[in-house]
Amino acid sequence: MNPRLEKILKLPLYQRLLGLGVVVVLIVAAFGWFLVVPQFDELEQLKKAQDKLDVELIQKRQIANNLPKFKAEFAKMEKMLEKALTKLPNKKEIPTLLTNLAALAKDSGLDVKSFKPKGEISKGFFAEVPADLQLKGAYHDIAHFAQSVGELSRIVNLTDLQLKSPKVLDGQVALQVNCKVVTFRFVDQ
Repeated sequence: MNPRLEKILKLPLYQRLLGLGVVVVLIVAAFGWFLVVPQFDELEQLKKAQDKLDVELIQKRQIANNLPKFKAEFAKMEKMLEKALTKLPNKKEIPTLLTNLAALAKDSGLDVKSFKPKGEISKGFFAEVPADLQLKGAYHDIAHFAQSVGELSRIVNLTDLQLKSPKVLDGQVALQVNCKVVTFRFVDQ
């Protein structure tokens, strides 16, 4: 027989049991260290992932419960966008709008001397479309024209208004008016 094994068998019983206990403790410790501890770490990570998924589930359930409210709000926002787009025409409607402004000036009793559209200026989701306008007419006719422009369904601004060269014609004061007409259009991106 093996001399090492004979040496162990000749030891007293308490030493053999103590040695066996040490070997069993070492085996259990190795089992725990290499197999059980990694499983606990993985279990901890899985619990964290489950907690995160539980939070996401609660949030998604809240969204699902509020879905009719969100749909109604979305429909409301779409209507607001449509309304805003009526105030911001697209490129096809700009020449018609500018022509309507000239017609509006004539309807107000003003004489349109010149109407010069300029290049548009991009401002992100919208663009400014300026034009220089020269008119001639009575002060009250100019005020009526400005009021009519303000009542348009589109956004139109009269800027840089200059009243000059007053002349009395047929008992009324005729003024030369130079102004800048600025309207806006929606830029589809």
